[in-house]
Amino acid sequence: MNIANTTPDQDKPSLLLVDDDDAFRRVLARAMDRRGYAVTAAADVAAALTAAQLQPPEFAVVDLKMPGDSGLVLIEKLIELDPNTRIVMLTGYASIATAIEAIKLGATHYLAKPVDADEVVAALNKVEGDSSLYVSDSPLSVDRLEWEHIQRVLAEHDGNVSATARALKMHRRTLQRKLNKKPAKE
Repeated sequence: MNIANTTPDQDKPSLLLVDDDDAFRRVLARAMDRRGYAVTAAADVAAALTAAQLQPPEFAVVDLKMPGDSGLVLIEKLIELDPNTRIVMLTGYASIATAIEAIKLGATHYLAKPVDADEVVAALNKVEGDSSLYVSDSPLSVDRLEWEHIQRVLAEHDGNVSATARALKMHRRTLQRKLNKKPAKE
């Protein structure tokens, strides 16, 4: 279990940072500490839950894809512990399906990696939607549509790759290969 506290200061808002990338987690934890948060960092869902059960955080930054349970599982558990926790989902595998699921489960914002600490702080403090957001006139590429469809079907099957492959009528190894690729640009 990998849990680390940067500053146990009662006057700072508590932030639970969960990401399996050690270097990214350390750098973001230091940056968030410098921006006034009391950071507890964890490498996986189990460690994060242990920390959250001891002290439910006011804020959480959760990676989507980690070994074991996904960040979506953690979002649900954190909301059960404290419905007022403001959660930002981070992912290097952004898709519409996972963004929708994260928000439905209780995340307040969703960011695609790479991100910096200022973007995370802005997302944590964002309370309302932005109607001035740019909407593209061009449709998504076929590759991006395929990625989105796979992610939606994967979410429908609770992350089970074998069940998703059967539903897509695709060989499991082919699906795994597609899942290991970065999403196509929009």
